[in-house]
Amino acid sequence: MARTERTDIHQSVTDRIIRELEAGTVPWVCPWNRAKCGIALPRNAATDRAYSGINILMLWGSVEMQGFSTQKWLTFRQAHAQGGNVRKGEKGTTVFYADRFTPKSEAGSDEPRQIPFLKRFTVFNVDQCENLPESMVAPTAPLPEREIVPHAEALMRETRADIRIGGDKAFYAPDGDFIRVPPQQSYFNQIDWYRTVFHEIGHWTGSESRLSRTFGKRFGDHAYAAEELVAEMTSAFVCAELQIEPTVRHADYIGNWLALLKADKRAIFAAASAASAAAQYIFSSSTRQPSVEDVASAA
Repeated sequence: MARTERTDIHQSVTDRIIRELEAGTVPWVCPWNRAKCGIALPRNAATDRAYSGINILMLWGSVEMQGFSTQKWLTFRQAHAQGGNVRKGEKGTTVFYADRFTPKSEAGSDEPRQIPFLKRFTVFNVDQCENLPESMVAPTAPLPEREIVPHAEALMRETRADIRIGGDKAFYAPDGDFIRVPPQQSYFNQIDWYRTVFHEIGHWTGSESRLSRTFGKRFGDHAYAAEELVAEMTSAFVCAELQIEPTVRHADYIGNWLALLKADKRAIFAAASAASAAAQYIFSSSTRQPSVEDVASAA
């Protein structure tokens, strides 16, 4: 295979990873399973051989983006060999096979030169196939019991925030004034669910009807990063007070935060002050509603 094609393969994979990172997505850091299947290495459904190297990231990415219920994959021919078929219109995922070959000109040489090459081919998730043997079809695993932290649940109720459970994304919706988080049981470590909930409650406190948190022209294009930083620190402050120790830290916004802090040496002070005010609001929400003047005095 020509050097230019080898370079193109490496570049195309690298470009995909860069696009995901630049979009703020770091799948291996996400504390919940956005896909319907559990944590596992992707495997070939026909041979049971586990994929390795860059193929793991490529296939994990497809499982997450398309919500597949299994980590099992097949080539088009393998699906037919198993008596099944790929459903019409399904788009496969490109994976790669790395090997070396000895040029004919090196035949008979005492130390023959070997040239590395990459070969690309397409695989399909078992969910994209039909008529496969029952043993290849993964049943949907029932969710386990919730690992409840009672005092955290009580604080969530006391805020009176509209927290809706479901879906595969966590966010605060300002227009509807509600919070959406995935089910706790879908998290790799259920304790991390509380960290996510209080992160979104941190955003919720910034509503005009509560702390009316704005960043003004000073932050300009960095306002989004500043708000994420406030929510992240709010969650950290609340979890520390509740003695909840999450197992992961989000890395999705690190680049934005670095840009913000490099552009404004006072930004971290303002964000930490706003996060303290938000945490105070959360803990005092069952007894009183702080005014905007309270927040100003805490800044």
